[in-house]
Amino acid sequence: MWFWGSKGASGFSSSSTAEEVTHGVDGTGLTAIVTGASSGIGVETARVLALRGVHVVMAVRNTVSGAKVKQDILNQVPGAKLDVMELDLSSIESVRRFASDYKSTGLPLNILINNAGVMACPFMLSKDNIELQFATNHLGHFLLTKLLLDTMKNTSRESKREGRIVNLSSEAHRFSYPEGVRFDKINDVSRYSSISAYGQSKICNVLHANELARQLKEDGVNITVNSLHPGAIMTSLWRHFNSYLAGAVSALASYFIKTIPQGAATTCYLASSPQVAGVTGEYFRNCNITKPSSFGQDSELAKKVWDFSTKLTDSHSGESHS
Repeated sequence: MWFWGSKGASGFSSSSTAEEVTHGVDGTGLTAIVTGASSGIGVETARVLALRGVHVVMAVRNTVSGAKVKQDILNQVPGAKLDVMELDLSSIESVRRFASDYKSTGLPLNILINNAGVMACPFMLSKDNIELQFATNHLGHFLLTKLLLDTMKNTSRESKREGRIVNLSSEAHRFSYPEGVRFDKINDVSRYSSISAYGQSKICNVLHANELARQLKEDGVNITVNSLHPGAIMTSLWRHFNSYLAGAVSALASYFIKTIPQGAATTCYLASSPQVAGVTGEYFRNCNITKPSSFGQDSELAKKVWDFSTKLTDSHSGESHS
């Protein structure tokens, strides 16, 4: 059982911060993409990686907000290497455009952090008419990863350094629909639950990481893929919860809510720590390996999610940007 502040095998705990878990890491020469880097733990993830010498590309929906965050980080970390690029994960066209634009820069890619997300929102459809949480949290990141994978493989081969892909999931993956993933009812508004739909998207983050890790391992590619629970953090993600629930959560905050520096710790740990070199296809919490739900360990379900996601993104291919 986890207790607040108790250290796991890594030597880190729920109270460890992103700076603490990356202490001594030299990220010079590495390039990372962080999605959703203009708010919440995405900002801290970008800041700490930049602090460690990583060239960070901030993939954000609002480039004006992104530019402001970039300046804030530069004020704290003079000399930080940061770029801002537009990415709307709820739009397949935007994901394809971002990947194409990124490849045209000629930049290498050592680290991909699939961080952005929406949580427990009312039923809405994406620009591609797909339920918004599934589209944004899973499908957009699935396609982004697929489109950038060759760049990561080339970078790993040429630099002789391990590539790392990090998927932000959540313990909420344990609270999905009873069947785990509702492949034939993704857009069923009549049975929509904002919490269950969020959980469904977070299971898909775990399964995407597991299946990709398996494929890359089988192919002998030097890229690891892991998923994680960042912890409960009071960020703008909570905006769709009613005020009563938000108030109750705030009242309990001192007992279990993480600060943003603590919330970004496991992401930064997986992206940069030598402790996890070669570790792949695992689910982490508080910088330590833990077991996901039974759905999150189901390799057949992982393949099914992979195939379903491939068909869905292919069917919305539109203009080719590959």
